[in-house]
Amino acid sequence: MANSWSTTILPGGKWSGTIGKGKLIRFTALEAGANVAIQLFHAKDVTERYNMPDTLKAQHTAHLTRGNVLMSDNGRVLASIVEDSLGWHDPLSGYSSRAATDAKYGATRFQEHRNEWLRSGQENFAVELVRSGLSMRDMMPVVNLFSKVAVDLAGDMHYDVNHCPAGATVTLRTELDTLLLISNTPNPLDPRSEYPAVPVRIEVLAAEPVGEDDYCLNYRPENRRAFENTWDYHLLLG
Repeated sequence: MANSWSTTILPGGKWSGTIGKGKLIRFTALEAGANVAIQLFHAKDVTERYNMPDTLKAQHTAHLTRGNVLMSDNGRVLASIVEDSLGWHDPLSGYSSRAATDAKYGATRFQEHRNEWLRSGQENFAVELVRSGLSMRDMMPVVNLFSKVAVDLAGDMHYDVNHCPAGATVTLRTELDTLLLISNTPNPLDPRSEYPAVPVRIEVLAAEPVGEDDYCLNYRPENRRAFENTWDYHLLLG
């Protein structure tokens, strides 16, 4: 049996699946200018999910990189960022909508354009939520991998169009069984007038156990507390 799995998400594509704890999920931008939006749920209890405010507040940050963890609304760690070639991923900008996609890139519909129609993040997530037994009421904040959005002193948000080169990678490690939803659609703040078309490869591999010297565990005291909550959960389950 193979000990790894991989697939390529084409531009506008989507994917969802359950990934067991103790796995590495490596994302690779196959061309420059990628953006992949992700949502994360605890696969064994989907009422527990990624909590953007707690993740950012506890780690005193407005962007994500190696060492940061993606916390759930139960104070546990869903996933840790263990490797990152870019140093900045966007947790603030959300996902694209149908109306915004039509306004920026021109209106397209499947009926006329078939598989060439330009998908939005909102539509992609809606489909994958339903496939997982969820609904639009479960729509949640996303992490936009490969994107850099900086906020200036006036509160204005700025998208860096040159942030992601071809071959950029970021790797998550699952700390709970995780339902992962993916949409390979443009960042809503991307100013380019042409719909970005960057395929992204996803690989799932086995991870080493978390040791006392783990970088993510020791990144902040709040991270350790979230890991301890996660370990208690697994211990009580047996």
